[in-house]
Amino acid sequence: MSSTSAGPLIRTERLARRYRMGRETVAALRGVDLVVERGEYAAITGPSGSGKSTLMNVLGCLDTPDEGRYWLNGQLVSEMHDRQLARVRNHEIGFVFQSFALLPRATALQNVELPLVYARVPRRDRGRRAAEALARVGLGDRARHRPAELSGGQRQRVAIARALVTNPSLLLADEPTGNLDTATGEEILALFDELHRAGNTVIVVTHEAEVAARARRTLRVLDGRVVSDTTTGGTLAA
Repeated sequence: MSSTSAGPLIRTERLARRYRMGRETVAALRGVDLVVERGEYAAITGPSGSGKSTLMNVLGCLDTPDEGRYWLNGQLVSEMHDRQLARVRNHEIGFVFQSFALLPRATALQNVELPLVYARVPRRDRGRRAAEALARVGLGDRARHRPAELSGGQRQRVAIARALVTNPSLLLADEPTGNLDTATGEEILALFDELHRAGNTVIVVTHEAEVAARARRTLRVLDGRVVSDTTTGGTLAA
């Protein structure tokens, strides 16, 4: 991973986040205390409106809490300004989205290179690292294909390669099988199993019980609070 800082990868204290909706204030997070160790595979679940998406956005440094503190890889990110948060997102977190979020006119290799461009990695190194990331997800022979030339599962694999290319501390996936059929979704979940066994810290945000069951730990969110935290061992042996 990108750092060898001691202590847990994620620690939060009393995280709170509120939103204004018209004349009302909605409390999306209500004092969340959370610790995620390095190398864990966790799922965050809960019904629509429970606060799980807000929690994902805060953990991914896409949003900041109104109250409380958040440490990621030893850094107090809850007190950082926007430019610092952008750097943390680029170097510490790999994102995988339900919609794939690929550039349609770029090749698979170019899509995977994108975080390295933002990180100002030299051109000669970008191609090599992107090709290695594609090979890692089984798409070494699809580097020159554009998204329209790939299946849904292959597009998600490209997105996962892009998330891994910076060697992030945290792989954060939001409904990663939501746009995939059952068989293809199973392939993507098997890939997450492999990444976890390789030592990656993986957090999957999902409303699907079958997806959450693949994780080794399940955090259930309801009304802005973590109401249960269970370690199950997952459906596969670690």
